[in-house]
Amino acid sequence: MTSTSASLLVDGKHMLGEGVLWCDRTQRLFWTDILGATLWRYTPASGETHSWPMPERLATFALTNDDDRLLLGLASQLAWFTFSTQVVTPICAVEADLPHTRLNDGRCDRFGRFVFGTKNDAPDLAPCCSFYRLNTDLTLEKLPLPSIAISNSIGFSPDGRIMYYCDSPTRTIRCCDYETGDGIVSNDRLFADLRQQPGVPDGSTVDRDGYLWNAQWGGYRVLRLAPDGSIDRIVEVPVAQPSCVALGGALLDTLYVTTARESLSAQALLVEPTAGGVFELRLTGSYGLPESRFGA
Repeated sequence: MTSTSASLLVDGKHMLGEGVLWCDRTQRLFWTDILGATLWRYTPASGETHSWPMPERLATFALTNDDDRLLLGLASQLAWFTFSTQVVTPICAVEADLPHTRLNDGRCDRFGRFVFGTKNDAPDLAPCCSFYRLNTDLTLEKLPLPSIAISNSIGFSPDGRIMYYCDSPTRTIRCCDYETGDGIVSNDRLFADLRQQPGVPDGSTVDRDGYLWNAQWGGYRVLRLAPDGSIDRIVEVPVAQPSCVALGGALLDTLYVTTARESLSAQALLVEPTAGGVFELRLTGSYGLPESRFGA
């Protein structure tokens, strides 16, 4: 098991940086500040950052087959965002009958469908939330997975036959079989028990070799987990709250990590002034896969 450290890329000071994705076609990095209700973009070739305000908290999003359009997972709904017009077009509401929940983690499966989960914002953190899939015909279905409090760690094996996910408060990551054609979910099981680790599992991505990279909220680090769930590598992050990860760059060999300032005291921010920034690490021998796109 090896250990390395990530360095600051963008000092964004985001309250809740999240949902980071690399676009291999435009060679740009995207992420969201959920609490800031803002979509962000970074272009490595120029060093330029750009942002777009959203009509409500932007929890997650997906690339599409049109580089001028994203699929948005806003707090209460799914929607399209068109860059050229900056217009947000609603698709459908999610859990409108549950006023204390919002969308949280999401990712496209290997077949162009958007899988996402919700989060209970109530203080009791009751497991009243669910996982859903937006199909390419824009129908929405609930997946037959256990109810959760905070959805996270959604990812898919390189062949698309295994889905990973977690309910963050349990401090475990689970997986299930995921049929390639109709997306039937079965054989739900434990993937990694992280209860003895210092962090809480947050956002994940899966690399070319089928290893899962997971941001450890509160743990100052990112874990690379082998296909058997064991810890293969630790990447240290100099702030407490890593939130999500992506593999990108020209060769898909750069690890990007979003972080958060949420809930940190003024004293903690003096110690960690770059909290809420985006961090990076050039990897050796590990490569990502092009991000799956929503195929509507």
